[in-house]
Amino acid sequence: MKDETLCLHAGYEPKNGEPGVMPIVQSTTYRFDSTERIGEIFDHPTEACIYSRFANPTVDAVEKKIAALEGGVGAMCTSSGQAANLLSVLNLCQAGDSILCSSAIYGGTINLFAVTLQRFGIECIFVAPDATEAELDGAFRENTKCVFGETIANPALVVCDIEKFAKVAHKHGVPFLIDNTFATPVLCKPFAFGADIVTHSTTKYMDGHAVQGGGVIVDSGNFDWTTAEARKKFPDFTQPDKSYHGTVYTEEFGKAAYIVKARMQLMRDFGAYPAAHSAFLLNLGLESLAVRMPRYCENAQAVAELLAASDKVESVSYPGLAGDSQHALAEKYLGGRGSGVISFVIKGGKPRAVQFMDGLGLACNEVHVADIRSCVLHPASETHRQLTDEQLAAAGINPGLIRFSCGLENIEDIKADIEQALANVH
Repeated sequence: MKDETLCLHAGYEPKNGEPGVMPIVQSTTYRFDSTERIGEIFDHPTEACIYSRFANPTVDAVEKKIAALEGGVGAMCTSSGQAANLLSVLNLCQAGDSILCSSAIYGGTINLFAVTLQRFGIECIFVAPDATEAELDGAFRENTKCVFGETIANPALVVCDIEKFAKVAHKHGVPFLIDNTFATPVLCKPFAFGADIVTHSTTKYMDGHAVQGGGVIVDSGNFDWTTAEARKKFPDFTQPDKSYHGTVYTEEFGKAAYIVKARMQLMRDFGAYPAAHSAFLLNLGLESLAVRMPRYCENAQAVAELLAASDKVESVSYPGLAGDSQHALAEKYLGGRGSGVISFVIKGGKPRAVQFMDGLGLACNEVHVADIRSCVLHPASETHRQLTDEQLAAAGINPGLIRFSCGLENIEDIKADIEQALANVH
């Protein structure tokens, strides 16, 4: 089925006489008729729900829908996008390991990897998104266990060369993980280009309505954990898990070993699982995702062209613009589209940028992005304020940079709001 159909029908298939709309199963527990049956489900946790920290029928249906959209073998929802990125890495790494990461990623993820993971004893080695294969090779260490990137970096809008990063990761026998939040599977399916694991902040386009936070990890099932090299680097997948009655994930769950291990080890211990009601709301957003994304792209393209023509704007970054440095990669991975977010710098630096933002009437100044309503943000003083000047530069963030997220309003209204705000900049 195509994306529009998957958004509506994947994940939940009602049987005869059951609700036509995915129900909210608001329960933490599930009853069984025997002790033996509960034991059987612990041995085969994909067969039924055990406890709400592991799984819930409503969340399970959403996980299956997202896995279908991405083309993966399984997915695990989390309470936030940050939780998804954290667990995706911890499923592979332990103290003494390192990860290789593109520097063009969300500031919160930079802090998670560079500061918090460091406290866990896991080092993050940052590399430029345009690094050559040779430079990526040179950054690898003996203890590097994965490579991480973002399909469209927030807010620098750098498009990841997925095939390049995946090729180098696989050359070194490790998986490539990518955050696909801004692109969504409607614009890009990273597994088709060699990525192994995909994460999302479902808080953004997947939800679309700014009503609840969430995240998800999707497993392609394509990374082979059973090769001699993988057995050495990732023994937890092929050796008995003493914390889960000796389960060998590759033997019991085959291609889904990664995502089941994440659930039975990490979700069990961290408990970062979303509520059933949150999953229900997320599903409402997913049902319209395939029809919303083209409109976001159309509106953003028009806004980017408007800003590029203004004599008060120093520069515009939007992969959909023909002259943009990321346009060739957008053509390759995104069908030439750039999603719904534009980054630009107004002449005069931070004071003029703030003046422009405060002059907007329709677009909301808020710490959010990828909503159905247009919103604007100043990353250097808001979402990325924890970064040093050097880290801001590495992430491609000018101190005067503005991130404008186009909503689904009529494009003429969005443009009129921007034009009157620009007129007040002096």
